[in-house]
Amino acid sequence: MAMETVKILDTTLRDGEQSAGAGLTVEEKLEIARQLERMNVDIIEAGFAASSPGDFEAVKTIARAVRSPVIASLARCVIDDIDTAWDAIKDAENPRIHTFISSSGVQIMHQLRKNQEEVLDMAVASVERAKGHCEDVEFSPMDATRTDLDFLCQLLEATIAVGATTINIPDTVGYAVPSEFTEFLNSIQDKVPNINQATLSVHCHNDLGLAAANSIAAVEAGARQIEVCINGLGERAGNASAEEVIMAIETRKDKLGVTTNIDTRQIYRTSRMVSDVFGFALQANKAIVGANAFRHASGIHQDGVLKERSTFEIMEPSSVGWPSNELVLGKLSGRAGLRARLEDLGYQLKKEDLDSAFEAFKALADRKREVNDADLEALMANERRTVSENSIYTLSHVQVSSGNHEIPTATIVLKKDDEELLETATGTGPVDAVYAAINKIVGVPLTLTEYNVGAVTAGIDAQGSVTIRMKKDNQEYVGRGSDTDILVASAKAYLHSINRLLAIEEGEKSAATKS
Repeated sequence: MAMETVKILDTTLRDGEQSAGAGLTVEEKLEIARQLERMNVDIIEAGFAASSPGDFEAVKTIARAVRSPVIASLARCVIDDIDTAWDAIKDAENPRIHTFISSSGVQIMHQLRKNQEEVLDMAVASVERAKGHCEDVEFSPMDATRTDLDFLCQLLEATIAVGATTINIPDTVGYAVPSEFTEFLNSIQDKVPNINQATLSVHCHNDLGLAAANSIAAVEAGARQIEVCINGLGERAGNASAEEVIMAIETRKDKLGVTTNIDTRQIYRTSRMVSDVFGFALQANKAIVGANAFRHASGIHQDGVLKERSTFEIMEPSSVGWPSNELVLGKLSGRAGLRARLEDLGYQLKKEDLDSAFEAFKALADRKREVNDADLEALMANERRTVSENSIYTLSHVQVSSGNHEIPTATIVLKKDDEELLETATGTGPVDAVYAAINKIVGVPLTLTEYNVGAVTAGIDAQGSVTIRMKKDNQEYVGRGSDTDILVASAKAYLHSINRLLAIEEGEKSAATKS
């Protein structure tokens, strides 16, 4: 007998972007969406189209470009939101409108300031409106786990009756514990007579660190759609981690009796891409994708793994896309060797992109004795930031003079169009001087809120990776850069954040003009 399939709805581009400090360009969202498609995600929640002109444009772009998954837009139970969502996704191969409204007493009273009857009417009207646009409609009663059960069941029965094809039960504030959540879902299925006419879904937040556990409990209770984010991103403490939920299902088929459609070999690359684009580093002990996920430090563990991998590993590293071996490249390596290793790491490059990557690789190899996989991933991240974004400014030259007996001074040359722009500035330190010189050229008022330095690889010739966060008008912009010279990496990160800011602002203006 064939196993039932649990559908995976990825909301990295919607709820994930609600992570404090996140903010993506349309191009970055499209890149992640395409990678989610390669991972064979069933549904991509591409955004909240009515929330801003920029988000509308992103959802619309993804709907037109990404064909295999269902493309969903979130919408409040507001008619204008429903219509805007449809305008954004109507060109999708498989469109879905996902509409929601607060259902708990505390949110109805203090947020909506309505009564239960009004909420019921708004929900039914919105699902009916969405159903008039497309067949696939998802309904979510927000804060379901703190909602009066009788009212919740009334709400679900009514929305299913007018056409909701997926009923999602959000643990919006991460309040539930697994045993309680199982009972709650069982009660819903017992009390809603038409529940079998819709797919039961859950959306779990991680405020108590239980999002993945609650999601798996929901699978055991009969849920057949799970809403997740890559790396557990999302509002506050985040959402159920996609990689954890997926691999729990795939690893414990013996217990759960279900499977997914996910190409798990794409998990590692997807995780790294999302980490880089969002600018949020992964903790080393993060399950499945953290740096220590398949490292064994204990002598007993090492001995066991050497004798038989399964003694201390419950899954093959290669099953989630971790490189099973490492081919070290150097300055004598050619295009063929570089292409082969990049393809092993999941990168499929056009000729012109390979040419650009090869130039960057040779420049790196001249400064490093050996170039390993982590170096290549950092290089490709730099290449992506250069080619996938509308980079108004590019870095041409960095020269810094500093020491304990002189004032740090930086000379920066940036290229804009075909013009080279040069400025010199001093600062309290070399990085401050670099940023002051860049500010003189670009003239964008930004406040640096975070500056982090890490090593891409080990050794004295390791590439340094710099992540920064800048703020303008209460909006944060992340920037990342890597180089064997930490000051150059710092300049790249700063310029990356500026180009992102300018790209996002230009995208918002363009989207507002179109609408």
